[in-house]
Amino acid sequence: MSEIDGPDMDLSSGIAAFESKHFTTAARLLGPLAEQGNADAQYRIAIMAQNGLGMVENALLAFKYMRSAAEAGLGLAQHGLGFMYLQGECVEQNSQKALEWFGRAADQGLQGAMTTIGMMYREGTGVARDEEKAREWFRKAGFDDF
Repeated sequence: MSEIDGPDMDLSSGIAAFESKHFTTAARLLGPLAEQGNADAQYRIAIMAQNGLGMVENALLAFKYMRSAAEAGLGLAQHGLGFMYLQGECVEQNSQKALEWFGRAADQGLQGAMTTIGMMYREGTGVARDEEKAREWFRKAGFDDF
């Protein structure tokens, strides 16, 4: 077996299938890896389960895998989990938990998370409205014109 056979090959092929919107194939390849705890596979399975892509929509599965991938430190999953909490999708709405997960993603340099935190402060969504904090987060995200 070469280095790219087995699970690594399934992960690469599953991600490629996901990116090319071949969700049924992606679910078949990534599902077993997600069960084994692979955060990249869990993140993608969560998106597919949340939106019914290549599988029946399943909010519990989506939340389970998004949370697992986020807890494993995957920035995109931390951002995704933040949105689940912010919107009350797949889980009860909780702005404080949303802010916590967006903060973790922002700590990893995810511009979208920084921007979302800025918008939360600008609009007072789940936090006290604070224009200065909003500007600070927008600047961190690379937007100087706010």
